[in-house]
Amino acid sequence: MAPLKFCANLSWLFTELPDFSQRMYAAASAGFRAVEAGWLYDSDLQELQRAREATGVEVILINTPPGNDCNMGSARARTHTRRGNVKGGDLGLGAVPGREAEFRQGLDLALKYARALHCKRIHLMAGRVPAGSHRREVNEEMEDIFVENLNYAADILSKEGITGLIEPINTRITDPRYFLDSPHQAAAILEKVGKPNIKLQMDIFHWQIMDGNLTQNIHKYLPIIGHVQMAQVPGRNEPNSAGELDYSYLFTTLENLHYQGYVGCEYRPRGSTQEGLGWMEDYIKSSR
Repeated sequence: MAPLKFCANLSWLFTELPDFSQRMYAAASAGFRAVEAGWLYDSDLQELQRAREATGVEVILINTPPGNDCNMGSARARTHTRRGNVKGGDLGLGAVPGREAEFRQGLDLALKYARALHCKRIHLMAGRVPAGSHRREVNEEMEDIFVENLNYAADILSKEGITGLIEPINTRITDPRYFLDSPHQAAAILEKVGKPNIKLQMDIFHWQIMDGNLTQNIHKYLPIIGHVQMAQVPGRNEPNSAGELDYSYLFTTLENLHYQGYVGCEYRPRGSTQEGLGWMEDYIKSSR
């Protein structure tokens, strides 16, 4: 039974440092062998390349651009994406009606960064239900658009050896308008797409809030899961902080099911990032 591997989400960890390349060095110094991030597009790509090569860390995952007024060239976008905050954006465009061309442009940008950083996973963000629309009224249309865009992305990504991921995001705490909000909805969409390089991204934080039943859902969906992320519920802090989830049990569950990928640390540190890494040190000691 191999121990789990963890990667630092640079949109949430080491935010004491302003630049993603600096955070990459900090993550490597803290013992991480891999990193992921939401939106790197405000960072100089050559600097990111140099940091990756100097540290030897693997870049596991990036997201497609958020869209809307988070234009990648704007000062507002740079503030939003550096902080991992997209309150003014769309949280993606994959399922948004009338935005298919922008989705493809965003995919091209994500591919540019993924190629340069040797990243083999891209989270294809679904986006929000349009303002003023009722979810039930637009659900079928948005699902059809999402399936179409995912099929397009699958063909593009397969040529690059890259896996596309879709992630349910909870609509009870994080974003009430996000289109894709449960593992069951995501699994049904993946079945319609039917492409082996489009998989499910399991964020334990979101799954617990929307559906609970984590043990059964992990067992059920592990065959189609391409990446895992975690944070405590409800505060979205370190996994050993006070909350609803017993991560010792969840880590053991993933180990017993022989999960081979990385677990992304997408949580909000209660203090400094380094001070909050005791949970990882404890896990490594217990796994020896």
